[in-house]
Amino acid sequence: MNFNNKRFITRGADSCMNPLLMTFLWHCIDAMPPPKDYLQVFDLTEENGKQKITHIQEGPEYRREYLIDAPIFIGKIFAIDDETHSTMLLASEY
Repeated sequence: MNFNNKRFITRGADSCMNPLLMTFLWHCIDAMPPPKDYLQVFDLTEENGKQKITHIQEGPEYRREYLIDAPIFIGKIFAIDDETHSTMLLASEY
């Protein structure tokens, strides 16, 4: 999976997250080395007044953490590539 296709964001994710944060999450996927799993997981928390992002994939194992200045969102976001399009959604929408 490459995540090099049309990208979509569900209404739930769009209503909860700042567009800057969404763009940063897509950038995290673009910047990671291949191979990329079809499921990317972002665990979003707050640390010292900053947005903490933990980006994880299961296979092959990948984990990277970021601290950025952005409006804080607490929750879990999935990005799924099904070969024809990529979708970012709240974990609760899965």
